[in-house]
Parts: sequence; structure tokens; C-alpha cells
Amino acid sequence: MSLARIQAARPETVIVLGSGLGGVAQTLGAEAEVPYAEVPGLTASTVPGHAGRLVLTHVAGRAVLVAQGRRHLYEGLSAHEVAAGIRVMHGLGVRRVVLTNAAGAIHTGFGVGELMLITDHLNLLGASPLTGGPNFHDMSGVYSAAWRAVFLEKAAALDITLHQGVYAATPGPQYETPAEIRMMRALGADAVGMSTVPEAIQARALGMEVAGISMLTNWAAGIQPQTLDHAEVVTVGQSASIHLAELLKAAL
Repeated sequence: MSLARIQAARPETVIVLGSGLGGVAQTLGAEAEVPYAEVPGLTASTVPGHAGRLVLTHVAGRAVLVAQGRRHLYEGLSAHEVAAGIRVMHGLGVRRVVLTNAAGAIHTGFGVGELMLITDHLNLLGASPLTGGPNFHDMSGVYSAAWRAVFLEKAAALDITLHQGVYAATPGPQYETPAEIRMMRALGADAVGMSTVPEAIQARALGMEVAGISMLTNWAAGIQPQTLDHAEVVTVGQSASIHLAELLKAAL
């Protein structure tokens, strides 16, 4: 059984893939796959571009788990439910998590198709996965500085453009308005999306090391004249995911 094989491999790192980035798993090489529906505690995403399965691979001889797809608040879930995958991974022995996503670029010095290493986030979701308990966890260093240094070093060696910036999370499912993007820019956001933050909060609360990478699949509303479309986001993510796969393989 694939789940038993994954458990036996004892992976310490998981890569969570965002919209259109599922091809990263194939690039890294799939040795075993199991649908989320067959993993206790997991459910499949209802969003196009999220396959909904766990994939086991090895990088430099170490077992790595790849989660193809995630859940979102806009699917009608709570932040606690959205972060269930992180708790399941922690139960499997995973202690490091790379959270990837498709995001809209706010910083005009960035470009569509490029990568942004998340240095911090703005939780504009109005929700936390820790609600319901006295979980007063420190969030002053959510995204590992030491791990960021590794990603930056490997990106430079591979000649891959890797920006650094602050990620803003909004509930969705609608895209943001130009006025909202101006607000986020004033608050210090460099990219915006609808995921990642609940998982990052949950992971840090469990003591896991976290890295975050945004694939900048489009310009945020009002930055450029074109309108936003999810199909385009998925397409750009698929075409640019080869660089993300190369970077992940080198950094891990």
C-alpha cells in the first residue's frame, strides 16, 4: 500500500504545491502516490490545478513528501480545517515544510513567472488555525532565516531569479480590487494570494521549520491593465514550475 510505503520512508520534509505547480512532483520523480481521500485526516481540494495526492520522492538520498494541492478558506472551510494537512504531516514525522503558492505580484520590481521567497506574511484572512485554544505562539520568525539563506545561495548558483518579500493572504475566492492592492502595498506586501498563511501558522505552532515560495503567476489588480483569470494563473504556474523544481532539488 502506498501510504504504508510513505510511512516506512519516514520523510522529514514536505513540499506543499500551489495552483498549477503540481508538475513539480513529476520533475522530482514520483516513487509512490496516494490520493488524499485515502489518508485519514485529509480531503481533496475542489479547485482546478490541485491534484489532491501525496507523492513520495527522494532528494539526495533523503525521503521527501510532496503534497499536490491544498485546501482553502474559500472552499467553505475553517482555517483549522485548511491546516489539517500540516497536522497530518507532523503526525507522519515531518519536521520541515516548504509552502509554495501561486501569487499576484504587487512589487513592480518583480516579474510574472519569477519566484519570491517569503520573508514574512500579512494575515488578512480574519482567521487562524489556532482558534479554540490558548495557543499563544510566537510568530516573530515564521519563515526560517537559515533556510532562506540556503535557497538564495542555490538560486544564485542556478541563475534563477529569486526575490524576497512579504506575502499577504486574503480569503478569496474573488480576486482583490485595485484599492485593496493599494492598501496592501501601503502595508508592505510584495505579493498576494489566498493560501499558505494558515499552514505556516500551524507549522510554527507545532515547532516545524518553514520556508515559503511564491510563484508570481500574474500582476495583482490595478498594477497592469489586464483582468485576472484563474486558468491563466494555472498555465503560468505549469510553465514556470521547472525553475521551482530545480531550486527545491538543490536547496533540499
